[in-house]
Amino acid sequence: MAGPGWASRQLIEAAQAGDLDSLTAVVHGAHPHVRRFAAHLCATSQDAEDAAQEALIVLYRKIGTLRATAALTSWMFRIVRNECLRRARSWRREIPTEAADRPAAPAGSAEEEALDRLDAQRVAAAIRALPDTQRRVLILRDVLGHPGGAVAESLGLSTAAMKSQLHRARAALRRDLRDTGLGAGRG
Repeated sequence: MAGPGWASRQLIEAAQAGDLDSLTAVVHGAHPHVRRFAAHLCATSQDAEDAAQEALIVLYRKIGTLRATAALTSWMFRIVRNECLRRARSWRREIPTEAADRPAAPAGSAEEEALDRLDAQRVAAAIRALPDTQRRVLILRDVLGHPGGAVAESLGLSTAAMKSQLHRARAALRRDLRDTGLGAGRG
């Protein structure tokens, strides 16, 4: 069984055994892939860079605990995903929203929950398909609920540019969800 495209099984196994040159090569090879994934997943470029660095630090420190060399890529990406989510949650705690004061919705049937999960996966895929700036604006503004001014400032955009990107993102998302049958509701 081979390792990820950027590292052979033998290189990963040598890194797991503690060979410093192999470990350096694995970390160096993982870096561009981890950064690219973090840039697509995190809300801001700074969060993406921090998440990528955290994943590489974990890789460096804990590669010896990895049981299967083929699992390296999914392990790395899970670390990045969790770090992006952690950063988004910590930022969300800093900015209180009205939604936090609302009571939770009652739980539905198992079928409704399964359909909601499927819908959430479709929405997440549609958001991932957006261009980088639009995706980040949409996540920060509509998903995390941050004020427009804070979103514009964090992304280095003018307020007008942020609003334009948000409008384009919403329109593209509506179009994509309508095309997949989600925009019209479940019937």
